[in-house]
This record gives sequence, C-alpha cells and structure tokens, in this order.
Amino acid sequence: MDRNLSEDDSVVDLSFEAESPLAPPTELLERLPSYDWLLQGGRGQIFFPPSEVLGRPQEQRSWSSILEHRVPVMTEEVAREALLSFVNSKCCYSSTVAGDLIIRELKQQTLCRYRLETFSESRISEWTFQPFTNHSVDGPQRGASPRLWDIKVQVPPMFQEDTRRFQVPHSSLVKECHKCHGRGRYKCSGCHGAGTVRCPSCCGAKRKAKQSRRCQLCAGSGRRRCSTCSGRGNKTCATCKGEKKLLHFIQVVIMWKNSLFEFVSEHRLNCPRELLAKAKGENLFKDENSVVYPIVDFPLRDISLASQRGITEHSAALASRARVLQQRQTIELIPLTEVHYWYRGKNYVYYIYGTDHQVYAVNYPERYCCGCTIV
Repeated sequence: MDRNLSEDDSVVDLSFEAESPLAPPTELLERLPSYDWLLQGGRGQIFFPPSEVLGRPQEQRSWSSILEHRVPVMTEEVAREALLSFVNSKCCYSSTVAGDLIIRELKQQTLCRYRLETFSESRISEWTFQPFTNHSVDGPQRGASPRLWDIKVQVPPMFQEDTRRFQVPHSSLVKECHKCHGRGRYKCSGCHGAGTVRCPSCCGAKRKAKQSRRCQLCAGSGRRRCSTCSGRGNKTCATCKGEKKLLHFIQVVIMWKNSLFEFVSEHRLNCPRELLAKAKGENLFKDENSVVYPIVDFPLRDISLASQRGITEHSAALASRARVLQQRQTIELIPLTEVHYWYRGKNYVYYIYGTDHQVYAVNYPERYCCGCTIV
C-alpha cells in the first residue's frame, strides 16, 4: 500500500527531457544501495505493482427491466427526412431523388455494441541527469529512496491517458560532466579549435584562380572566422550547459493508459461494420468499478461471450505490467434500417444507422461533379 511521504520525500515534477548515458556510472550505483537492483543493465526497468485483493463477483442481473428500452420503429417519413438531411450535407447529391423516390420496404434490425474500458497505471524507472546549478542535492545521505509504488502522485481523471515523470527522492548524485570532462566547454568540431576555417571562396590560396588581386572574401588571408563557434575555437558544452557538473538521479515514468475492447453484434444487413462501431447508440447498461466481471445470461449470447473475452484479454495483457485502477463496461442499442426504394425504374438501397439517423447511401442515383452528371 502507499505510504505518506515526509517533506524530504516530496515528489518533484520534471518538465525537461534529457539524453542519458546508456548506463549510470558504477561508482554512483555503489552509493545507492536501495536502488542497485533497479537499474541493472542501465535501461529503464518495469516495476510490477503490488497485488490487489479483488472483490466478490457481482450477482447475475435481471435483464427484463433493462430490455424495456426500445428504439422507436422506423417510419417512411423518418427515413425520407434522414435521406434529405444527408443529401443536403453533400454538395454533389441531388435532393430531387430524396423527394421523388418511392420507398418499398424497411428492414429494421437492432444491434448491440459492447465496450470495455480498462484504465491502468504502469511505472518504469530510468537513469537521467541535468546540469548541476549548485542547488541543494537530495542524495542518499538524506535517507533511503522509497519504492516506486510507494511514491504518491495525483492520478488524472479516470479513463484519460497521461504520462508524467517524477524524480525519485534521495537518488541524486553530482559528478563532473562526462561530455566535456568537467571543463564546461569543448573544442569546436568545425575549426578544430583554431577559430578560423579555410576560405570557401579562394580555398585558402588567398587569390582566386587566374586572378592577380587578392580574395575579397577573406581579404587575402586565406582564412575565415569559423561560423560554428563564432571564432572562439570552442563551444559551450551542450550536455552540462557550461556548468561543468551534472546532477544524476533516478526518475520514475508513470503512464496512465486506457485500453479499449469493442464488439458489435452480428447482423444480416450489408452496412459496413466500421460505421456501426462509431454509431451513436442508446445506453442500455453501464457497469463501472475498480474491477468488473463478465456479463452473463444476456439475451444475445455473443454479447455475453464478448464480455468474457474482453475482460480475459485485458487481464492477461495488464496483469504483469500494470495496475488496473478502474474498469467500465457498457452495452448500447444501435438501430439499423435497410431502406429499399424505387426511382425512375430502378431499385436502390440506403441504410440509416444510429440514434442520430446517419445515412450510408449505396449507388445514389443522381450525383454531380463540377456541374456534370456522373452516369
């Protein structure tokens, strides 16, 4: 379980990102006895969360009252209005068809969409550093570093993903910069410390080929000031920012992820499944808790099976690498209607799906592009 941290154990939020060495110096790890098992190999290590005691499974539900929710029956008037609204949103579709067509049959089917969301938290440690600016050092002399799952942080709103980095208390150590070896500056790679480079105009000859007068770009010196270091011959170390020393420490990276599992019940109509997966539905059932359990004895057996499969998949994927904070499962009713209509001697079909009556039109009779009819 989490423990309360003292003032010395307060967590510092890091707003920077630094490129770390592949492995921390060995002598630094020797001074961090409580963390010598964390950074073996120098790479970020994943920490398994403490096991949680699960609650008792929920009792079987009675679906009779829940299933009293019914989607209104589709009528010809509503079907025509839905098509008119769809056509008016398209610049190349003629509204004449929607007004003159003859609806011959409405095939309505109600689908169910199951959705499982699992909000989890995982933590990894990694070695990093920043320029040392002579501020106080929270090192091992101030106490043992807390275990990563003992560090308390503010959890974001449930089901909202986020990633944050925090410095592990009492893990800081100061060492000279490994890039510049504690000098704060290093030789310019452009001029190799000379401060000047060969003139690009005369190539160092002081005069241009086949010309007697001296090169105007370098005033006959054959050299130009190095633009990389502005003629200084050296540059401020980009690693320590000229401070000569680095503050090494361990940081914990906390990732909050929302895993999603979705399933739409089978249907006999030819409306694309990807549209139904995004369609607006009528909420039929919602279950949210720290742990949810599979839905049983739902009238549509494939929904019950999807619930069992989704929970099993999330449990297997997250059990060894994350802590589940909250789960939410829902069942929505998705209305779907296949509209068969006749227009100018030919039969056509369009689909109305979702509670907001979205339309998917197959081979709409009259479409235009740049004022020309598409035959």
